[in-house]
Amino acid sequence: MTPALTTPPLSLYVHLPWCVRKCPYCDFNSHEGRGALPFDAYVEALIADLEHDLPLVWGRTVHSVFFGGGTPSLFPPEFIDRFLQAASARLRFAPGAEITLETNPGTAEHGRFELYKAAGVNRLSFGIQSFDDGCLKRLGRIHDSGEAEAAVKLAQDAGFDNLNLDLMYALPGQTLAMAEHDLQRAFALDPAHVSHYQLTLEPNTVFAARPPQGIPDEDGAWDIQEHCQALLAEHGYIQYEVSAYAREGRRCQHNLNYWRYGDYLGIGAGAHGKITLGAEQDILRRWKLKHPTQYLAAAGTAAAIGGDDRIAPARRPFEYMLNVLRLVEGFSLSSFESCTGLERAAIEPQLQAGYAAGWLQRDGDRVQPTELGRRFTNDVVALFLPE
Repeated sequence: MTPALTTPPLSLYVHLPWCVRKCPYCDFNSHEGRGALPFDAYVEALIADLEHDLPLVWGRTVHSVFFGGGTPSLFPPEFIDRFLQAASARLRFAPGAEITLETNPGTAEHGRFELYKAAGVNRLSFGIQSFDDGCLKRLGRIHDSGEAEAAVKLAQDAGFDNLNLDLMYALPGQTLAMAEHDLQRAFALDPAHVSHYQLTLEPNTVFAARPPQGIPDEDGAWDIQEHCQALLAEHGYIQYEVSAYAREGRRCQHNLNYWRYGDYLGIGAGAHGKITLGAEQDILRRWKLKHPTQYLAAAGTAAAIGGDDRIAPARRPFEYMLNVLRLVEGFSLSSFESCTGLERAAIEPQLQAGYAAGWLQRDGDRVQPTELGRRFTNDVVALFLPE
């Protein structure tokens, strides 16, 4: 009997597309703000967009909210507050739902953090990237290391204790000692969570077109990664995903839901969503128009939808593994069945190949990537590509 496709936990992603300056490595849907930004009109568009998508998630509980960008902290707190009030009036929020706001230290203003907290934000994610001023300059960041430290301390003074610091490594001109120094500066701030990820040259970015000099080679990047992973562990940060490390009990619930192949409603310019339609035994991916001007003109109507894609059963194993194999915990075979509506036998040949290569290990119902498998995540995931 074919397993039933059951609805996993639901999150809400809200995209705020503007930033002060587009970073040369960034491939997100972000747009340099020119002149006064239309905060009021954009929040009204977000609410209309949410209204339009509500039939997809009637009766379901939202477990986390994430404001991503762009630079969400460009939006004054009263606009974040207005959206959250509108969203909680239309959706059932779980008690204590994690609500994250991405913030750029270069846009943090004294006094704002208290107001974000009053609006309901209970987690902040700081795009620090490095505490080395030379590296920050080469990355095109608008803040320096002093501003980064000051912004984090302001947030802590405002009562935030659930903070993530984003740090990148294998930066132009960066040595292993410099990467270690970045972490030591982060540890001094005692965040609950650290995202530590390698700089990659993404297509359609300035860095892809004109690669900067001095990026460590593959072996150099691996040396930095290994050394920094050990340092993070020494300081009590437990790795739970390829690039994510957290104190006990402080894993990012929103991102965990992505990686466990959970559902998420995507609201805002260029936002992507994934919704399991239990009654139809189908999985829908929906994304919105990318350009803010076009999105603003169409939000709340079908014209704002950039596309709808039904995930055919043949593609579900690859999609599922693309997410869950990033996790140290791996996945359970019963979860695979309920999230994809497929029998575990559908992936048995690929699993056997993964065991044979030393990339995967199985303990009862649970399958996990080995340490070797975590080093070659892309190769492991590629086993599940549809033929």
